[in-house]
Amino acid sequence: MNCPSSSCCGVSPPVLANPRGEFAAGCSTRTTQKAHFFGSRPSSQIIYSPTSSHLSRRAVIALAGKQSWDIGRFAKTLFFFNGPPNPLKIVESIMSSITASAPTEAPKKAETSDLVLVTGATGGIGRRVVDVLRKKGVPVRVLVRNAEKARTMLGPDVDLIIGDVTKGDTLDPKYFKGIKKVINAVSVIVGPKEGDTPDRQKYSQGIKFFEPEIKGPSPEMVEYLGMQNLINAVKESVGLSEGKLLFGFKANLCGKFVWGALDDVVMGGVSESAFQIQPTGSETGEATGLFKGTVSTSNNGGFTSIRTKNFTVPEDLSAYDGVELRVKGDGRRYKLIIRTSYEWDTIGYTASFDTTKGEWQSVRIPFSSLIPVFRARTATDAPPFDASNITALQLMFSKFEYDGKLNPTFAEGQFELPFSSIKAYISEPITPRFIHVSSAGVTRPERPGLDLSKQPPAVRMNKELGSILTYKLKGEDLIRESGVPYTIVRPCALTEEPAGADLIFEQGDNITGKISREEVARLCVAALASPSAVGKTFEVKSTVPFSEPFVIDPSNPPPEKDYEVYFKELKDGITGKEALEGTPALV
Repeated sequence: MNCPSSSCCGVSPPVLANPRGEFAAGCSTRTTQKAHFFGSRPSSQIIYSPTSSHLSRRAVIALAGKQSWDIGRFAKTLFFFNGPPNPLKIVESIMSSITASAPTEAPKKAETSDLVLVTGATGGIGRRVVDVLRKKGVPVRVLVRNAEKARTMLGPDVDLIIGDVTKGDTLDPKYFKGIKKVINAVSVIVGPKEGDTPDRQKYSQGIKFFEPEIKGPSPEMVEYLGMQNLINAVKESVGLSEGKLLFGFKANLCGKFVWGALDDVVMGGVSESAFQIQPTGSETGEATGLFKGTVSTSNNGGFTSIRTKNFTVPEDLSAYDGVELRVKGDGRRYKLIIRTSYEWDTIGYTASFDTTKGEWQSVRIPFSSLIPVFRARTATDAPPFDASNITALQLMFSKFEYDGKLNPTFAEGQFELPFSSIKAYISEPITPRFIHVSSAGVTRPERPGLDLSKQPPAVRMNKELGSILTYKLKGEDLIRESGVPYTIVRPCALTEEPAGADLIFEQGDNITGKISREEVARLCVAALASPSAVGKTFEVKSTVPFSEPFVIDPSNPPPEKDYEVYFKELKDGITGKEALEGTPALV
Protein backbone atom coordinates (compact mmCIF):
# COMPACT_ATOMS: atom_id res chain seq x y z
CA MET A 1 0.00 0.00 0.00
CA ASN A 2 1.28 3.48 -0.80
CA CYS A 3 1.97 5.88 2.06
CA PRO A 4 1.70 3.47 5.01
CA SER A 5 2.62 6.16 7.50
CA SER A 6 0.89 9.43 8.23
CA SER A 7 4.09 11.42 7.97
CA CYS A 8 4.40 10.93 4.22
CA CYS A 9 0.92 12.33 3.70
CA GLY A 10 1.48 15.74 5.17
CA VAL A 11 -0.32 15.11 8.45
CA SER A 12 0.26 17.93 10.89
CA PRO A 13 -0.43 18.11 14.62
CA PRO A 14 -3.97 19.27 15.43
CA VAL A 15 -3.99 23.07 15.34
CA LEU A 16 -6.92 25.48 15.40
CA ALA A 17 -8.17 28.79 13.98
CA ASN A 18 -10.98 31.41 13.78
CA PRO A 19 -14.81 31.37 13.42
CA ARG A 20 -14.90 31.54 9.63
CA GLY A 21 -11.63 29.84 8.73
CA GLU A 22 -10.04 33.15 7.77
CA PHE A 23 -7.40 35.44 9.23
CA ALA A 24 -6.39 39.06 8.69
CA ALA A 25 -2.83 39.75 7.61
CA GLY A 26 -0.56 42.67 8.27
CA CYS A 27 0.06 45.05 11.14
CA SER A 28 -1.96 48.03 12.22
CA THR A 29 -0.81 51.15 14.07
CA ARG A 30 -3.79 52.90 15.62
CA THR A 31 -4.89 54.79 18.69
CA THR A 32 -6.11 52.95 21.78
CA GLN A 33 -9.33 51.04 20.97
CA LYS A 34 -11.82 48.71 22.60
CA ALA A 35 -13.07 45.41 21.18
CA HIS A 36 -16.06 43.67 22.74
CA PHE A 37 -16.19 39.85 22.80
CA PHE A 38 -19.36 37.86 23.02
CA GLY A 39 -18.75 35.27 25.75
CA SER A 40 -19.86 34.66 29.30
CA ARG A 41 -18.94 38.23 30.14
CA PRO A 42 -20.21 40.38 27.27
CA SER A 43 -19.03 43.57 28.90
CA SER A 44 -15.40 42.40 28.99
CA GLN A 45 -13.05 44.64 27.04
CA ILE A 46 -9.70 44.14 25.40
CA ILE A 47 -7.53 47.20 25.74
CA TYR A 48 -4.61 47.60 23.39
CA SER A 49 -2.34 50.41 22.30
CA PRO A 50 -0.37 51.22 19.13
CA THR A 51 2.88 50.45 20.92
CA SER A 52 2.07 46.79 21.54
CA SER A 53 1.03 43.96 19.22
CA HIS A 54 0.43 41.46 22.04
CA LEU A 55 -2.86 40.60 23.71
CA SER A 56 -2.71 41.18 27.45
CA ARG A 57 -3.41 38.46 30.04
CA ARG A 58 -6.69 40.21 30.75
CA ALA A 59 -7.56 39.93 27.06
CA VAL A 60 -6.82 36.22 27.00
CA ILE A 61 -9.07 35.63 30.01
CA ALA A 62 -11.86 37.66 28.39
CA LEU A 63 -11.50 35.78 25.13
CA ALA A 64 -11.67 32.43 26.85
CA GLY A 65 -15.19 33.04 28.20
CA LYS A 66 -16.81 29.94 29.60
CA GLN A 67 -14.02 27.48 28.83
CA SER A 68 -10.26 27.66 28.90
CA TRP A 69 -8.76 28.92 25.67
CA ASP A 70 -5.68 27.12 24.39
CA ILE A 71 -3.39 29.93 23.34
CA GLY A 72 -0.72 27.38 22.41
CA ARG A 73 -2.90 25.88 19.72
CA PHE A 74 -3.77 29.38 18.55
CA ALA A 75 -0.07 30.15 18.11
CA LYS A 76 0.56 26.84 16.30
CA THR A 77 -2.14 27.68 13.81
CA LEU A 78 -0.69 31.08 13.02
CA PHE A 79 2.81 29.74 12.49
CA PHE A 80 1.72 26.62 10.58
CA PHE A 81 -0.13 28.46 7.82
CA ASN A 82 2.49 30.59 6.08
CA GLY A 83 3.45 33.03 8.79
CA PRO A 84 1.49 34.71 11.56
CA PRO A 85 -0.65 37.79 11.05
CA ASN A 86 -0.98 40.48 13.71
CA PRO A 87 -3.35 39.17 16.43
CA LEU A 88 -5.01 42.59 16.67
CA LYS A 89 -5.92 42.40 13.01
CA ILE A 90 -7.51 39.02 13.70
CA VAL A 91 -9.69 40.65 16.34
CA GLU A 92 -10.78 43.26 13.82
CA SER A 93 -11.54 40.50 11.31
CA ILE A 94 -13.75 38.69 13.81
CA MET A 95 -15.67 41.82 14.79
CA SER A 96 -16.13 42.72 11.12
CA SER A 97 -17.52 39.28 10.32
CA ILE A 98 -20.00 39.44 13.21
CA THR A 99 -21.37 42.86 12.31
CA ALA A 100 -21.33 42.46 8.51
CA SER A 101 -24.52 43.00 6.55
CA ALA A 102 -25.83 40.77 3.80
CA PRO A 103 -24.83 41.49 0.19
CA THR A 104 -27.11 43.47 -2.06
CA GLU A 105 -26.01 42.05 -5.42
CA ALA A 106 -24.93 38.72 -6.86
CA PRO A 107 -21.19 38.00 -7.12
CA LYS A 108 -19.50 38.06 -10.50
CA LYS A 109 -19.43 34.83 -12.49
CA ALA A 110 -16.24 33.25 -13.72
CA GLU A 111 -15.40 33.77 -17.37
CA THR A 112 -14.46 30.91 -19.67
CA SER A 113 -12.18 30.80 -22.68
CA ASP A 114 -12.58 28.88 -25.94
CA LEU A 115 -9.13 29.71 -27.26
CA VAL A 116 -7.97 27.20 -29.87
CA LEU A 117 -4.32 26.64 -30.72
CA VAL A 118 -3.50 25.77 -34.32
CA THR A 119 -0.06 24.26 -34.91
CA GLY A 120 1.45 24.06 -38.36
CA ALA A 121 -0.68 27.12 -39.09
CA THR A 122 1.13 28.18 -42.25
CA GLY A 123 0.77 24.77 -43.90
CA GLY A 124 -1.84 23.72 -46.42
CA ILE A 125 -4.33 22.46 -43.82
CA GLY A 126 -3.30 24.66 -40.90
CA ARG A 127 -3.95 27.99 -42.58
CA ARG A 128 -7.38 26.77 -43.70
CA VAL A 129 -8.17 25.68 -40.12
CA VAL A 130 -7.33 29.21 -38.94
CA ASP A 131 -9.65 30.66 -41.58
CA VAL A 132 -12.55 28.36 -40.66
CA LEU A 133 -12.20 29.14 -36.94
CA ARG A 134 -12.09 32.88 -37.56
CA LYS A 135 -15.23 32.74 -39.70
CA LYS A 136 -16.97 31.00 -36.81
CA GLY A 137 -15.83 33.68 -34.38
CA VAL A 138 -13.58 31.34 -32.40
CA PRO A 139 -10.46 32.98 -30.86
CA VAL A 140 -7.29 31.51 -32.36
CA ARG A 141 -3.64 31.36 -31.40
CA VAL A 142 -1.07 29.84 -33.73
CA LEU A 143 2.22 28.06 -33.14
CA VAL A 144 4.69 28.82 -35.94
CA ARG A 145 8.43 28.86 -36.53
CA ASN A 146 8.51 31.95 -38.73
CA ALA A 147 6.68 35.02 -37.42
CA GLU A 148 7.12 37.08 -40.59
CA LYS A 149 5.72 34.31 -42.78
CA ALA A 150 2.78 33.82 -40.41
CA ARG A 151 1.88 37.51 -40.34
CA THR A 152 2.13 37.74 -44.13
CA MET A 153 -0.09 34.69 -44.58
CA LEU A 154 -2.53 35.07 -41.66
CA GLY A 155 -2.57 38.82 -41.10
CA PRO A 156 -0.52 41.29 -39.02
CA ASP A 157 -2.72 40.89 -35.94
CA VAL A 158 -2.50 37.12 -35.66
CA ASP A 159 -1.95 35.84 -32.10
CA LEU A 160 1.43 34.10 -32.29
CA ILE A 161 3.56 31.68 -30.33
CA ILE A 162 6.99 31.36 -31.90
CA GLY A 163 8.25 27.84 -31.36
CA ASP A 164 9.37 24.61 -32.96
CA VAL A 165 7.97 21.24 -31.94
CA THR A 166 11.35 19.63 -32.59
CA LYS A 167 12.91 21.90 -29.93
CA GLY A 168 11.26 21.32 -26.59
CA ASP A 169 12.91 24.33 -24.96
CA THR A 170 10.92 26.64 -27.27
CA LEU A 171 7.60 25.25 -25.99
CA ASP A 172 7.37 26.65 -22.48
CA PRO A 173 3.98 25.56 -21.05
CA LYS A 174 3.34 29.11 -19.80
CA TYR A 175 2.95 30.19 -23.44
CA PHE A 176 -0.01 27.82 -23.74
CA LYS A 177 -1.88 28.91 -20.63
CA GLY A 178 -5.53 29.59 -21.40
CA ILE A 179 -5.60 27.32 -24.46
CA LYS A 180 -8.48 24.85 -24.19
CA LYS A 181 -8.19 23.02 -27.50
CA VAL A 182 -5.57 22.19 -30.10
CA ILE A 183 -5.74 21.35 -33.80
CA ASN A 184 -2.36 19.94 -34.74
CA ALA A 185 -1.51 20.18 -38.43
CA VAL A 186 2.26 19.92 -38.00
CA SER A 187 3.81 17.45 -40.43
CA VAL A 188 7.24 16.55 -41.72
CA ILE A 189 7.89 18.38 -44.99
CA VAL A 190 7.99 16.23 -48.11
CA GLY A 191 8.95 17.83 -51.41
CA PRO A 192 10.12 17.00 -54.94
CA LYS A 193 13.73 15.97 -55.27
CA GLU A 194 14.06 18.16 -58.33
CA GLY A 195 12.83 21.21 -56.44
CA ASP A 196 9.57 23.12 -56.51
CA THR A 197 8.16 26.50 -57.45
CA PRO A 198 8.08 29.29 -54.81
CA ASP A 199 4.40 28.60 -54.17
CA ARG A 200 5.02 24.82 -54.01
CA GLN A 201 2.82 23.90 -56.96
CA LYS A 202 4.27 20.39 -57.28
CA TYR A 203 3.77 19.71 -53.60
CA SER A 204 0.19 20.92 -53.82
CA GLN A 205 -0.54 18.37 -56.53
CA GLY A 206 0.32 15.58 -54.10
CA ILE A 207 3.10 13.05 -53.58
CA LYS A 208 1.61 10.90 -56.35
CA PHE A 209 2.94 13.32 -58.95
CA PHE A 210 6.62 13.74 -58.03
CA GLU A 211 9.62 11.84 -56.69
CA PRO A 212 9.66 12.81 -53.03
CA GLU A 213 12.28 13.42 -50.38
CA ILE A 214 12.26 14.75 -46.81
CA LYS A 215 12.97 18.46 -46.52
CA GLY A 216 14.17 19.68 -43.14
CA PRO A 217 13.99 17.73 -39.83
CA SER A 218 13.46 13.98 -40.02
CA PRO A 219 10.15 12.18 -39.48
CA GLU A 220 11.42 10.95 -36.13
CA MET A 221 12.13 14.52 -35.00
CA VAL A 222 8.83 15.96 -36.24
CA GLU A 223 6.27 13.18 -35.96
CA TYR A 224 7.50 11.42 -32.81
CA LEU A 225 9.79 13.60 -30.70
CA GLY A 226 7.90 16.68 -31.83
CA MET A 227 4.64 15.08 -30.71
CA GLN A 228 6.17 14.33 -27.31
CA ASN A 229 7.21 17.95 -26.94
CA LEU A 230 3.84 19.31 -28.03
CA ILE A 231 1.83 17.05 -25.72
CA ASN A 232 4.05 17.99 -22.78
CA ALA A 233 3.53 21.66 -23.56
CA VAL A 234 -0.27 21.63 -23.84
CA LYS A 235 -1.33 18.74 -21.60
CA GLU A 236 -1.96 20.90 -18.53
CA SER A 237 -3.96 23.39 -20.59
CA VAL A 238 -6.24 20.98 -22.42
CA GLY A 239 -6.85 18.56 -19.54
CA LEU A 240 -7.31 14.82 -19.16
CA SER A 241 -10.45 12.81 -19.92
CA GLU A 242 -10.34 11.08 -16.53
CA GLY A 243 -9.58 14.30 -14.68
CA LYS A 244 -6.56 15.48 -12.72
CA LEU A 245 -5.99 13.73 -9.39
CA LEU A 246 -5.07 16.26 -6.71
CA PHE A 247 -5.23 14.05 -3.63
CA GLY A 248 -5.39 10.27 -3.52
CA PHE A 249 -3.50 7.08 -2.94
CA LYS A 250 -3.63 5.33 -6.32
CA ALA A 251 -1.12 7.74 -7.84
CA ASN A 252 0.86 8.15 -4.62
CA LEU A 253 -0.39 11.73 -4.29
CA CYS A 254 -1.21 11.53 -0.60
CA GLY A 255 1.90 13.53 0.25
CA LYS A 256 1.36 16.25 -2.34
CA PHE A 257 -0.62 18.39 0.09
CA VAL A 258 0.30 19.20 3.68
CA TRP A 259 -2.91 19.40 5.71
CA GLY A 260 -3.36 21.19 9.03
CA ALA A 261 -6.33 21.84 11.28
CA LEU A 262 -7.88 25.31 11.18
CA ASP A 263 -10.61 25.67 13.83
CA ASP A 264 -12.45 28.26 15.94
CA VAL A 265 -9.68 28.77 18.52
CA VAL A 266 -9.03 32.37 17.42
CA MET A 267 -12.43 33.56 18.61
CA GLY A 268 -11.96 31.67 21.86
CA GLY A 269 -13.66 28.49 20.66
CA VAL A 270 -12.78 24.99 21.82
CA SER A 271 -13.61 22.93 18.71
CA GLU A 272 -10.82 20.71 17.54
CA SER A 273 -10.17 18.73 14.35
CA ALA A 274 -7.38 16.81 12.64
CA PHE A 275 -6.38 15.17 9.38
CA GLN A 276 -5.42 11.50 9.60
CA ILE A 277 -4.72 8.55 7.33
CA GLN A 278 -6.82 5.40 7.69
CA PRO A 279 -4.67 2.59 6.22
CA THR A 280 -7.69 0.43 5.28
CA GLY A 281 -10.50 2.95 5.46
CA SER A 282 -11.53 3.25 1.81
CA GLU A 283 -14.42 1.45 0.18
CA THR A 284 -11.92 -0.96 -1.41
CA GLY A 285 -10.02 -1.58 1.82
CA GLU A 286 -7.16 0.72 0.87
CA ALA A 287 -5.93 3.90 2.50
CA THR A 288 -8.06 7.01 2.75
CA GLY A 289 -7.83 10.48 4.25
CA LEU A 290 -9.97 11.36 7.28
CA PHE A 291 -11.26 14.73 8.45
CA LYS A 292 -12.42 14.22 12.02
CA GLY A 293 -12.92 16.16 15.19
CA THR A 294 -15.23 17.51 17.86
CA VAL A 295 -17.18 20.70 17.27
CA SER A 296 -18.58 22.90 20.03
CA THR A 297 -20.43 26.20 20.19
CA SER A 298 -18.90 27.07 23.56
CA ASN A 299 -17.43 30.57 23.72
CA ASN A 300 -19.40 31.44 20.56
CA GLY A 301 -17.41 28.95 18.47
CA GLY A 302 -18.86 26.45 16.08
CA PHE A 303 -16.59 25.36 13.27
CA THR A 304 -13.72 23.05 12.45
CA SER A 305 -11.74 22.62 9.25
CA ILE A 306 -8.62 21.23 7.69
CA ARG A 307 -6.69 23.26 5.17
CA THR A 308 -3.66 22.64 3.02
CA LYS A 309 -0.60 24.77 3.30
CA ASN A 310 -0.27 27.07 0.33
CA PHE A 311 1.00 25.14 -2.68
CA THR A 312 4.58 25.87 -3.69
CA VAL A 313 3.37 26.21 -7.28
CA PRO A 314 -0.31 27.10 -7.89
CA GLU A 315 -2.44 24.37 -9.45
CA ASP A 316 -3.73 25.24 -12.92
CA LEU A 317 -7.16 23.64 -13.27
CA SER A 318 -8.41 25.93 -16.04
CA ALA A 319 -8.87 22.91 -18.32
CA TYR A 320 -11.50 21.50 -15.97
CA ASP A 321 -15.04 22.33 -14.95
CA GLY A 322 -15.00 21.54 -11.24
CA VAL A 323 -13.68 19.46 -8.36
CA GLU A 324 -14.93 15.99 -7.41
CA LEU A 325 -14.56 14.54 -3.91
CA ARG A 326 -15.02 10.87 -3.07
CA VAL A 327 -16.34 10.86 0.51
CA LYS A 328 -18.11 8.60 2.99
CA GLY A 329 -20.96 10.69 4.26
CA ASP A 330 -22.37 11.10 7.75
CA GLY A 331 -25.54 12.99 6.86
CA ARG A 332 -24.00 16.40 7.52
CA ARG A 333 -23.40 19.40 5.30
CA TYR A 334 -19.77 20.38 4.73
CA LYS A 335 -17.98 23.09 2.79
CA LEU A 336 -15.19 22.99 0.24
CA ILE A 337 -13.18 26.21 0.11
CA ILE A 338 -10.77 26.90 -2.75
CA ARG A 339 -8.25 29.70 -2.48
CA THR A 340 -6.59 31.56 -5.34
CA SER A 341 -4.26 33.86 -3.43
CA TYR A 342 -1.25 33.41 -1.18
CA GLU A 343 -2.52 36.23 1.02
CA TRP A 344 -3.61 35.20 4.50
CA ASP A 345 -6.84 37.12 5.04
CA THR A 346 -8.45 36.78 1.64
CA ILE A 347 -11.44 35.51 -0.29
CA GLY A 348 -12.24 31.82 -0.29
CA TYR A 349 -14.36 30.47 -3.13
CA THR A 350 -16.81 28.25 -1.33
CA ALA A 351 -19.50 25.62 -1.93
CA SER A 352 -21.56 23.60 0.55
CA PHE A 353 -22.32 19.95 -0.08
CA ASP A 354 -24.60 17.45 1.64
CA THR A 355 -23.64 13.87 2.43
CA THR A 356 -25.61 10.65 2.88
CA LYS A 357 -24.97 8.85 6.13
CA GLY A 358 -22.91 5.68 5.83
CA GLU A 359 -22.53 5.80 2.04
CA TRP A 360 -19.55 6.43 -0.20
CA GLN A 361 -20.48 9.06 -2.76
CA SER A 362 -18.91 11.25 -5.40
CA VAL A 363 -19.58 14.94 -4.83
CA ARG A 364 -19.07 17.18 -7.85
CA ILE A 365 -18.66 20.89 -7.24
CA PRO A 366 -18.70 22.92 -10.47
CA PHE A 367 -16.42 25.94 -10.44
CA SER A 368 -19.42 27.95 -11.62
CA SER A 369 -21.20 27.20 -8.31
CA LEU A 370 -18.45 28.59 -6.07
CA ILE A 371 -19.40 31.59 -3.94
CA PRO A 372 -16.71 34.15 -3.11
CA VAL A 373 -16.74 34.48 0.68
CA PHE A 374 -14.78 36.91 2.83
CA ARG A 375 -15.17 36.91 6.61
CA ALA A 376 -18.35 34.83 6.45
CA ARG A 377 -20.18 36.99 3.94
CA THR A 378 -20.40 36.81 0.17
CA ALA A 379 -18.07 39.27 -1.54
CA THR A 380 -20.05 40.98 -4.28
CA ASP A 381 -17.02 42.82 -5.62
CA ALA A 382 -14.79 39.73 -5.76
CA PRO A 383 -12.89 38.96 -8.95
CA PRO A 384 -14.11 35.95 -10.94
CA PHE A 385 -12.79 32.61 -9.75
CA ASP A 386 -9.45 31.90 -11.40
CA ALA A 387 -9.08 28.14 -11.85
CA SER A 388 -5.57 28.63 -13.22
CA ASN A 389 -4.18 29.87 -9.92
CA ILE A 390 -5.35 27.60 -7.08
CA THR A 391 -3.18 28.00 -3.99
CA ALA A 392 -4.93 25.97 -1.25
CA LEU A 393 -7.91 23.72 -0.46
CA GLN A 394 -9.98 23.54 2.71
CA LEU A 395 -12.70 21.25 4.08
CA MET A 396 -14.97 22.66 6.78
CA PHE A 397 -17.79 21.61 9.10
CA SER A 398 -19.47 24.69 10.49
CA LYS A 399 -22.52 25.97 12.31
CA PHE A 400 -22.50 28.84 9.84
CA GLU A 401 -23.41 29.04 6.17
CA TYR A 402 -23.13 32.52 4.63
CA ASP A 403 -24.46 35.99 5.50
CA GLY A 404 -25.85 34.96 8.86
CA LYS A 405 -27.53 31.76 7.72
CA LEU A 406 -27.05 28.53 9.69
CA ASN A 407 -26.15 25.02 8.60
CA PRO A 408 -29.39 22.98 8.96
CA THR A 409 -27.44 19.75 9.62
CA PHE A 410 -25.16 21.17 12.31
CA ALA A 411 -24.91 19.31 15.60
CA GLU A 412 -22.30 19.61 18.33
CA GLY A 413 -20.08 16.66 19.10
CA GLN A 414 -17.86 14.29 17.20
CA PHE A 415 -17.85 13.89 13.42
CA GLU A 416 -15.87 12.01 10.77
CA LEU A 417 -15.61 12.53 7.02
CA PRO A 418 -13.41 9.97 5.22
CA PHE A 419 -12.33 11.13 1.76
CA SER A 420 -10.32 8.92 -0.58
CA SER A 421 -9.70 11.33 -3.45
CA ILE A 422 -10.00 14.91 -4.69
CA LYS A 423 -9.73 15.48 -8.41
CA ALA A 424 -10.58 18.03 -11.06
CA TYR A 425 -13.04 16.84 -13.70
CA ILE A 426 -14.28 17.71 -17.18
CA SER A 427 -18.06 17.81 -17.45
CA GLU A 428 -19.91 15.34 -19.62
CA PRO A 429 -20.30 15.16 -22.53
CA ILE A 430 -16.59 15.44 -23.14
CA THR A 431 -15.55 16.79 -26.51
CA PRO A 432 -12.13 16.47 -28.17
CA ARG A 433 -9.41 18.77 -26.86
CA PHE A 434 -6.64 17.61 -29.23
CA ILE A 435 -7.37 17.08 -32.93
CA HIS A 436 -4.45 15.60 -34.85
CA VAL A 437 -4.11 15.42 -38.62
CA SER A 438 -2.18 12.24 -39.39
CA SER A 439 -2.24 10.18 -42.59
CA ALA A 440 -3.94 7.15 -44.04
CA GLY A 441 -1.51 4.26 -44.46
CA VAL A 442 0.40 4.59 -41.17
CA THR A 443 -0.11 0.94 -40.21
CA ARG A 444 0.54 -0.54 -43.64
CA PRO A 445 4.34 -0.60 -44.18
CA GLU A 446 4.79 -3.53 -41.78
CA ARG A 447 1.44 -5.21 -42.40
CA PRO A 448 1.91 -8.86 -43.36
CA GLY A 449 0.57 -10.03 -46.71
CA LEU A 450 0.01 -6.52 -48.09
CA ASP A 451 0.69 -5.96 -51.83
CA LEU A 452 2.77 -2.78 -51.68
CA SER A 453 2.54 -2.28 -55.44
CA LYS A 454 -1.10 -1.35 -54.97
CA GLN A 455 -0.41 1.07 -52.16
CA PRO A 456 0.18 4.85 -52.28
CA PRO A 457 3.78 6.10 -52.74
CA ALA A 458 4.23 6.96 -49.05
CA VAL A 459 3.54 3.34 -48.09
CA ARG A 460 5.84 1.92 -50.77
CA MET A 461 8.61 4.42 -49.97
CA ASN A 462 8.25 4.47 -46.20
CA LYS A 463 11.90 3.52 -45.52
CA GLU A 464 13.28 5.80 -48.23
CA LEU A 465 11.36 8.67 -46.62
CA GLY A 466 12.89 8.15 -43.20
CA SER A 467 10.15 5.75 -42.03
CA ILE A 468 7.68 8.60 -42.25
CA LEU A 469 4.55 6.52 -41.69
CA THR A 470 6.15 4.47 -38.94
CA TYR A 471 6.88 7.62 -36.94
CA LYS A 472 3.47 9.07 -37.69
CA LEU A 473 1.98 5.95 -36.09
CA LYS A 474 4.30 6.31 -33.09
CA GLY A 475 3.13 9.90 -32.75
CA GLU A 476 -0.50 8.76 -32.83
CA ASP A 477 0.24 6.27 -30.07
CA LEU A 478 1.61 9.07 -27.88
CA ILE A 479 -1.70 10.90 -28.23
CA ARG A 480 -3.76 7.80 -27.45
CA GLU A 481 -1.64 7.15 -24.36
CA SER A 482 -1.61 10.76 -23.14
CA GLY A 483 -5.03 10.79 -21.51
CA VAL A 484 -6.15 13.95 -23.32
CA PRO A 485 -9.53 13.82 -25.11
CA TYR A 486 -8.44 13.36 -28.73
CA THR A 487 -9.50 12.73 -32.30
CA ILE A 488 -7.05 11.44 -34.93
CA VAL A 489 -7.93 12.22 -38.54
CA ARG A 490 -6.18 10.24 -41.27
CA PRO A 491 -6.83 11.87 -44.64
CA CYS A 492 -5.96 10.10 -47.85
CA ALA A 493 -3.96 11.96 -50.51
CA LEU A 494 -4.46 15.73 -50.10
CA THR A 495 -5.51 17.97 -52.96
CA GLU A 496 -6.13 21.66 -53.61
CA GLU A 497 -9.66 20.96 -54.81
CA PRO A 498 -12.59 22.72 -53.14
CA ALA A 499 -14.55 21.16 -50.29
CA GLY A 500 -18.00 19.79 -50.93
CA ALA A 501 -17.58 16.32 -52.41
CA ASP A 502 -19.33 13.40 -50.74
CA LEU A 503 -17.13 11.68 -48.18
CA ILE A 504 -16.29 8.18 -47.01
CA PHE A 505 -15.22 7.68 -43.38
CA GLU A 506 -13.64 4.33 -42.55
CA GLN A 507 -11.60 2.73 -39.77
CA GLY A 508 -8.90 0.08 -39.85
CA ASP A 509 -6.54 1.89 -42.28
CA ASN A 510 -7.48 0.20 -45.53
CA ILE A 511 -8.78 2.85 -47.94
CA THR A 512 -7.01 4.87 -50.63
CA GLY A 513 -8.18 7.93 -52.50
CA LYS A 514 -8.04 11.71 -52.28
CA ILE A 515 -9.56 14.52 -50.24
CA SER A 516 -9.48 18.29 -50.28
CA ARG A 517 -7.35 20.11 -47.70
CA GLU A 518 -10.25 22.51 -47.24
CA GLU A 519 -12.53 19.58 -46.39
CA VAL A 520 -10.06 18.26 -43.82
CA ALA A 521 -9.84 21.69 -42.18
CA ARG A 522 -13.62 21.91 -41.89
CA LEU A 523 -14.09 18.47 -40.39
CA CYS A 524 -11.29 19.11 -37.86
CA VAL A 525 -13.09 22.21 -36.62
CA ALA A 526 -16.39 20.33 -36.52
CA ALA A 527 -14.81 17.55 -34.46
CA LEU A 528 -13.98 20.03 -31.67
CA ALA A 529 -17.67 20.15 -30.72
CA SER A 530 -18.52 16.47 -31.16
CA PRO A 531 -18.65 14.05 -28.22
CA SER A 532 -18.98 11.28 -30.81
CA ALA A 533 -15.49 12.04 -32.13
CA VAL A 534 -13.69 11.65 -28.78
CA GLY A 535 -11.18 8.81 -28.71
CA LYS A 536 -11.71 7.96 -32.37
CA THR A 537 -9.17 7.29 -35.10
CA PHE A 538 -10.47 7.24 -38.68
CA GLU A 539 -9.56 7.59 -42.35
CA VAL A 540 -11.40 9.87 -44.73
CA LYS A 541 -11.57 10.40 -48.49
CA SER A 542 -13.96 11.80 -51.04
CA THR A 543 -16.05 9.66 -53.36
CA VAL A 544 -14.44 11.33 -56.39
CA PRO A 545 -11.74 9.12 -58.01
CA PHE A 546 -8.23 10.41 -58.72
CA SER A 547 -8.91 10.45 -62.45
CA GLU A 548 -11.74 12.97 -62.06
CA PRO A 549 -11.18 16.55 -60.90
CA PHE A 550 -13.75 17.92 -58.47
CA VAL A 551 -15.09 21.38 -59.20
CA ILE A 552 -17.99 23.41 -57.87
CA ASP A 553 -20.14 26.21 -59.25
CA PRO A 554 -19.22 29.29 -57.16
CA SER A 555 -22.70 30.68 -57.70
CA ASN A 556 -24.26 27.50 -56.34
CA PRO A 557 -21.88 25.92 -53.80
CA PRO A 558 -22.79 22.63 -52.13
CA PRO A 559 -24.48 22.89 -48.72
CA GLU A 560 -22.30 22.73 -45.61
CA LYS A 561 -21.95 19.20 -44.33
CA ASP A 562 -23.23 17.85 -41.04
CA TYR A 563 -20.08 15.98 -40.02
CA GLU A 564 -21.81 14.64 -36.93
CA VAL A 565 -23.57 12.14 -39.19
CA TYR A 566 -20.16 10.61 -39.90
CA PHE A 567 -18.79 10.94 -36.36
CA LYS A 568 -21.71 9.02 -34.87
CA GLU A 569 -20.83 5.93 -36.90
CA LEU A 570 -17.25 5.71 -35.60
CA LYS A 571 -16.22 2.97 -33.18
CA ASP A 572 -13.82 3.00 -30.24
CA GLY A 573 -10.56 1.09 -30.34
CA ILE A 574 -10.07 0.67 -34.10
CA THR A 575 -6.70 1.95 -35.31
CA GLY A 576 -5.55 -0.51 -37.99
CA LYS A 577 -2.87 -1.82 -35.62
CA GLU A 578 -5.08 -4.87 -35.12
CA ALA A 579 -3.64 -6.30 -38.34
CA LEU A 580 -0.10 -5.83 -37.01
CA GLU A 581 -0.83 -7.30 -33.61
CA GLY A 582 -2.87 -10.25 -34.81
CA THR A 583 -6.01 -9.10 -32.98
CA PRO A 584 -9.37 -8.64 -34.66
CA ALA A 585 -10.70 -5.13 -35.08
CA LEU A 586 -13.69 -4.14 -32.99
CA VAL A 587 -16.99 -3.98 -34.84
